[in-house]
Amino acid sequence: MMKSKKLTVEQLTKAYKTACMTELQAIKPGNVHAFADGHGMTIDDFIKSADVTADIIVNPDLSVGERIFRAVEATQQAVGQNTNLGMLLLCAPIIDAALHKDNDQSLLQCLNNTLSQLTIDDARLVAKAIVLANPAGLGSASQYDVHEKPNVTLLEMMQAAQDKDRIAWQYANAYQDIMAFGITCYADAMIRWENPVWSATALYLGFLTRNPDTHVMRKYGQALCETLMQEADDMEQMYWATDNPKLVQKQLLGWDAALKQRGINPGTSADLTVATLLASYLI
Repeated sequence: MMKSKKLTVEQLTKAYKTACMTELQAIKPGNVHAFADGHGMTIDDFIKSADVTADIIVNPDLSVGERIFRAVEATQQAVGQNTNLGMLLLCAPIIDAALHKDNDQSLLQCLNNTLSQLTIDDARLVAKAIVLANPAGLGSASQYDVHEKPNVTLLEMMQAAQDKDRIAWQYANAYQDIMAFGITCYADAMIRWENPVWSATALYLGFLTRNPDTHVMRKYGQALCETLMQEADDMEQMYWATDNPKLVQKQLLGWDAALKQRGINPGTSADLTVATLLASYLI
């Protein structure tokens, strides 16, 4: 992985906000974006969420768990609902890695260090954040129930949940969806179109096609996820075939409306998109 210079807190704040705003400007069928609200949430809810969490998520004096809990708390106070739990869970370790990175280290090396040093306190704070955010499909089937006080590290808690949650899977597998697939997909799209917003849509479609979206899986099950992946694959092929993504905007928005009418929100794929954009800016 490419080595890069250590970034300042101000640069990290800008990278975080840019990742959030680029993802919101991209058409992401089924998810909230600049072209269409959905699922009882508006784009303004997400803009406010990014604004109130930026200074918290990059605060070098906070642990990973503290960043996540305080950011979720600030989000609840600002918009009164869960707009960003998954994204915060993914971004906090990436930012922690960037804050502790030396010039001769790669972001991935530092991310592995961050993940290995997560504590029981981090797990307890994240469990509190999850309960506070109350994400759709939250149950008590996990080996380490978030409604109980965890006695394992955050990494161990995520390892136990990785088969049911793709965000937990990132913790358990060194963020490979992001660091291997996502960053490469976004870079290829930037070469193809030289447009961050169009490239973010390509990235989102790539995540939708690559793995079942576990936010959808928790609500609707495997069969619908497989249908969603096939629909995404068809849309992704059409998208990459065009020299100008504006020419397929009508099809994307039509699919977006159809997904929202069915109550389908691929939130995990959107969270992975934000985190990949962030990581791409930091490598």
